[in-house]
Formats: sequence, C-alpha cells, structure tokens
Amino acid sequence: QVQLVESGGRLVQAGDSLKLSCVASGRTFSSYTMGWFRQAPGKEREFVAAIPWDVSLYYADSVKGRFTISRDNAKNTVYLQMNNLKPEDTAVYYCAASRLRLPTTNYGYWGQGTQVTVSS
Repeated sequence: QVQLVESGGRLVQAGDSLKLSCVASGRTFSSYTMGWFRQAPGKEREFVAAIPWDVSLYYADSVKGRFTISRDNAKNTVYLQMNNLKPEDTAVYYCAASRLRLPTTNYGYWGQGTQVTVSS
C-alpha cells in the first residue's frame, strides 16, 4: 500500500504562483507513475498532470504552459508548480500513484487533497 500526503494549498490571488507537494510512503516510489488531479465543487475530478518513471510528462490542455510537474525520487515526493493561477483553477488538488504507465487513468492510490483557492 502507498500512502500519499499533499500539502501547499492556500488562498492566493489571480496571477500568483503556488507549489504543491505530495509525499509518498512507499519504498518503490520511483517505479510509480505519479499524477495530479483536481476537483471543483459540483464538478467531476479531472486530470491535471502526470509524470511516469520515464522522461515523459503529461498535462491537461487547461494547464499547459502554466503548471509543471516534477518528482524527487530520493525524497519520495512529487511536486506541482502552478504559475499564473486563475480563478477557474480553484479546486481540491489530489496527488495519485499508479503501478501502470497510463498517465490519465487507473490510479490506485490517492491523497487526501489540498485546497487551492484563487481569488479574482
């Protein structure tokens, strides 16, 4: 089992930057695909970004050019750098882990979420 803990969410203004972190408890962190998802009130959870164990990176069109996903395997941590935040980015952000290389689906482990609120 893998346990994930997100942190870094807070209230910011439109145009600000924010960096989220997610620490995993598993010993095989480097072999997992790690992803970020978000869910706004009244909406379904949506894919944001993913970073598998290889060099590929994946982003939703809505965040391309603004968000950057990265990982530090030595620290069992995945990050989401968010720049030029918009009010529509307001959501609970979740990190997730998968044993498969399917960047947008089939994540088996989820964190508790961290709230990001962007004021206009």
